[in-house]
Amino acid sequence: MSIKSLEQINREFMAENLKQNQTAESKPFPWLERLMESKWDKASESLRDLTAKPPPSDPEPASEHPGTLLAEPSPGFQADRPDPAEAHPPERSLLREFVSLGVKIAAIVGIILFIFTFVYGFHYNVEPGMSPAVKDGDLVMYYRLDNNYHSGDLVMVTFQGQKQIRRVVAVAGDTVDIAEGVLIINGAFQQESAVYQITERYADGIDFPLTVGEGQIFVLGDAREHAADSRIYGAVSTGDTHGTVITIIRRRSM
Repeated sequence: MSIKSLEQINREFMAENLKQNQTAESKPFPWLERLMESKWDKASESLRDLTAKPPPSDPEPASEHPGTLLAEPSPGFQADRPDPAEAHPPERSLLREFVSLGVKIAAIVGIILFIFTFVYGFHYNVEPGMSPAVKDGDLVMYYRLDNNYHSGDLVMVTFQGQKQIRRVVAVAGDTVDIAEGVLIINGAFQQESAVYQITERYADGIDFPLTVGEGQIFVLGDAREHAADSRIYGAVSTGDTHGTVITIIRRRSM
């Protein structure tokens, strides 16, 4: 049924009602007639507008679960972004931390081993040849990279497979001699404040006077009466030394 025919029916219905009211002489309320006409006119206009609108588009697919509202994703949302907790589980993160800690500890241990293998060294003294400066039981620390020695330095040397600490008394170019229980360097008698014993030649030792060669040092122990030193094995090459003593620790007093 079209809108026009519906309006005609409405108007005919209204006219019929009016006629009946007129014949029955029931016109005490003329305002009611006008109100009904206005209401029908508005209803007709609304129906006309409804039929003139374009047909609605296809509805969006409903959710699999009735009654569930589908929320639109936010502008910065990425559907394929992994959950950080799933990408890095706690077990894997803990294992990575342990591995990192182990690498750091290994690096520190490696640095310490390198330093005390190639830079510094320790020696536990067990012989009395340097008494009283270095006693039996003392722990000695020496610097391996210094071989530019001077008179009075304490150096680490090796004699018969054993390390020993000795004092440098002459360097390259010096002439060493021993006479009347005194050490003589370049013709000058030496006054050694750290030595409390006389200095004598050994009967089965080297001959004096002796000139120290290039790259050599002449060493003596402070305990001159029984120390095995250059009076027995002669001048020592600096390449055969282990370094300069830098620290002496009295272990017996700990």
